[in-house]
This record gives sequence, structure tokens and C-alpha cells, in this order.
Amino acid sequence: MMRNTLAPARILIVALAAAFLCGAQLAACEGEKPLVVCTTTVLASVVQDLAGDLVEVDVIASPAVCPAHYDIRPSDVEAFRRADLVLAHGFEPWIEELREASGSEAPIVRIGGPWNYPEALKELYRKVAEALSEHLGLDLSERLDRCLREIDEVSSRLEELAEREGFVGTPVVCMLWQEGFVKFLGFEIVAVYGPPERVSAKEYESVVENATAAGALLVIDNLQSGTELGGKIASEVGAVEVALSNFPGVAPELVNVTEVMEWNALKLADALREARVGGEVGKLREQISFWTAATIALSAVAAVEALAIAGLARKLERG
Repeated sequence: MMRNTLAPARILIVALAAAFLCGAQLAACEGEKPLVVCTTTVLASVVQDLAGDLVEVDVIASPAVCPAHYDIRPSDVEAFRRADLVLAHGFEPWIEELREASGSEAPIVRIGGPWNYPEALKELYRKVAEALSEHLGLDLSERLDRCLREIDEVSSRLEELAEREGFVGTPVVCMLWQEGFVKFLGFEIVAVYGPPERVSAKEYESVVENATAAGALLVIDNLQSGTELGGKIASEVGAVEVALSNFPGVAPELVNVTEVMEWNALKLADALREARVGGEVGKLREQISFWTAATIALSAVAAVEALAIAGLARKLERG
């Protein structure tokens, strides 16, 4: 019986080809960037600033809505499934649902605290850098230092703008999620209201009463929470309503939180100028009304005096 001498050679060729393909696939995998899934554009923008060329970033919630009210999509499940690291704030109610639906074993790091004023934002950058270092092995110390310096520069510009536009001491009403930023700019917050769906009639009346008594010029809303309530308060107290954002991405040019801060500050400056012009117009109207009433009163007095003089003259003529 003749031996098949070609069989071992075929087996060797197949084995070598398989080994080559496996090695190529492994190399491709090793060359892939780790995927960091962020629940909001705030966290995504911080990751981009710190490690944009070192990682892939995916974001779950749209910047146009409050993350607590976000409705998850099938693509979010897939993002969680592929994630190497998930960053969240801690107030998102759908995190565990996505973890369970995706079967993801990626670590979830919850980074709490505010972010919409400079010192709070610097702390957020530090926490994100720490998470990226601990879970992905990235050394971001130099990049973090650069980002912190840039935040300090923005902080200085904001303080200069606040001084120039007369923010300091100006009475305003403020939505709770904007309180930190508004305080940083030096406004005097005379009333605060929470998410519209939680504001009772009694709380609403208290806000209107305090705002009216203090002569509030602005009602500062949070865009992602809705602006109907703030607009209603403004109309009742004679103030100007202005809606600020807490999330990058609501406009194409707003790629990170510092740009959002400067955008918000300019909106406040415009609204305050409008409120002051409106106040001056109101004063002029009051003065016009006063002098109109005074003129009418004087005319009436003059008419009475004219009648009296005419009557006296007739008496003199008869006498």
C-alpha cells in the first residue's frame, strides 16, 4: 500500500496558516484602542481632552435632555458590550439595566459631584485621569496639568467678564442645577427652584414672593430641565428668563465644559443688558405716566381757576 507522503505537508501548511491568521488577529486586537463609554457629553469631553488620541470614546445620553430622563437604545447596549471602561456620574438610573442587558464586565467608575464652575471642573478632570490611569494604564499627568491650566485661564476670563458686565451683587432667581456657576460669577441668588416636576405650588409662590421682594432681574433656567417654569416665574416677577446648558454638544462649537461656561456667561451678559434696558424703559414709562397725570391735574386746576375768575369777573360787572 502506497503511503500518502503529502498529508503531513498539508497538515503543516494548514497549521502554519492558522497560526499566522491567529497572530494577525491578535496583533490587530492589540492595536485597537480601548473603548471608554461615557454616560454624558461632560465625561466624554473630559476623556477627549485628556486621552482623545489614546482611546475610543462613545457617549450614551444626548446633551439635549437630562440624563436621568434618557431612554436607552439598542446601540447603547452594544456600546456597553464592547466597553473596556464605563464612566458615569452616579445619577443615571439606567446603568445597571445596560450592564445586565449587555453582559458587560467592564468596570463602571462613578464620578460624582458638580462640574459647572472651574474648581469643580478641575476636580472632575483629576478623577477622570485617575480612572483612566487605574483601569487602562494611561499616564496622563502632563495632559492633566495642561487641562488644569486651561481651566484656570477660562476662570480668569469669566471673572473679568463678571466684573465688566456688573454680575456681582445682581439679584437673580436660579434653577438648582445652575446654582454653582451662578454663585461663581458673583450674582446674588434670591430664590432657587428645583426640577420643574418636583416644584410644588407652595414652593412656586415662595420663589415668586422672594424674587419680587428682591427685585430679581433674571430667572436663570437649566436648558436640559425645561424652560417653561422659569419663563412663567420671569413673567410674574417682571424679570428676563435665560436658559443655560450644563452639557457640551448643545451647539456644534461647544466641545467641552469650559466652552459651555463661556457661552453661558455671554448669554447671561446679554440677558442682563436686556433686563436693565427694560428696567430703564419701565422707569421712563412711570415718569411719563406721572407727568401726564400731573399735567392733567394742573390742567384741571387751571380750568377750575379759570371758571372761578370768570365767575368773579361777572360778579364785578354786575356790581
